[in-house]
Amino acid sequence: MLLFPLILTLVYINIFSGCNPGLLRDWDFPGSDNKILFSPDADHCQHLCTQEASCLFWAFIGPDCRVDNRHYHCFLKSTSSGSPTTQNPKQGTTAGYSLKSCNPLPTPSLSKVYEDVDFTGADYRTLFTADYQACQKACTEDPFCQFFTFINGKFSNTNIRYKCHLKYSWSVARTPAVTALADRISGFSRELQIIPSYQTACQSTLFPNINFPGYDFEVHQAGSPELCQVLCSAHPQCTYFSFVSNEFKCYLKNNPNQMVPKDGSGITSGLPSRSCPLNPFSPGHLTMYKGVDFPYSDIRYFSLNDAESCENACTSDPNCQFYSFVTTRFNNTHTFKQNSIRLCYLKRVITMPAPPKVTNLANVVSGFTLRNYFL
Repeated sequence: MLLFPLILTLVYINIFSGCNPGLLRDWDFPGSDNKILFSPDADHCQHLCTQEASCLFWAFIGPDCRVDNRHYHCFLKSTSSGSPTTQNPKQGTTAGYSLKSCNPLPTPSLSKVYEDVDFTGADYRTLFTADYQACQKACTEDPFCQFFTFINGKFSNTNIRYKCHLKYSWSVARTPAVTALADRISGFSRELQIIPSYQTACQSTLFPNINFPGYDFEVHQAGSPELCQVLCSAHPQCTYFSFVSNEFKCYLKNNPNQMVPKDGSGITSGLPSRSCPLNPFSPGHLTMYKGVDFPYSDIRYFSLNDAESCENACTSDPNCQFYSFVTTRFNNTHTFKQNSIRLCYLKRVITMPAPPKVTNLANVVSGFTLRNYFL
């Protein structure tokens, strides 16, 4: 029965009928938390909410808060009504709403730097620079770097002064889950640089029925070996990978010293294709995955006639990164007509730079790459 999803769609339209970019200082939306992340300020937290599929509103506890010591915590929230169930004054806390409904969709401004603030963890490379400006420049010029922490000349440990830590978070869309479903067709927005290259030279870096066991450092879901290769190529620590087809699991591996192949039926292993461009959509290339579902991370859904229209809808929506189309027809019980409909689900995940932890630390400076981010 389709009545409940259609009611939710109407609720969605009602919730997102307006853009509300304002920040409510010394205010809180308690409860209704979906996810808790870290942010250096309220603006960053608002953009995390905008990129998180389920987030409708948020609250950020700033470093000056005296009534709650969970400083730099960003609480992403939602309710079925789309509005906070409760709200009240709270010193040092900022609250606000997702920017998903804003047109044009605002892009994060990440030029600010944060003195005496540490972006803890996620290091993949270190070097010494004269000042934080040179550290930020190194981060901006390194295609993997998303944010940095610089230790200045007054730091207590003299041995690590002027050290620049380059840090990484995912900047490509990753599907939270992948499952086999006969009546699903899934794919990506053609605006994303996620579609793998089909050049012969790039394909030669894939090894069917070969497993490279061990040395896993991350495991993700992917719809194909080529998409697993994209994930490996996007991560600075990935030296090779193995993709298990019947589980849609992508094992990213790090061992720069050796790569031992083993026979593995149904496993495709390979090398990162960093020298191969990630192509935008090209006719004739595999951009749709039939019989594959990308569940979760829905931002909205509606009826369409075919998967091509669903892909076009995702591509034209600046919020959408990937989609799933349900080919099974349902009776349209909402309109009480005898026609039937198919559903298109638009989806997204967070891809903006997101430090895993933010804390106060004297005599360090943290900030973000100055490259532009759109999705």
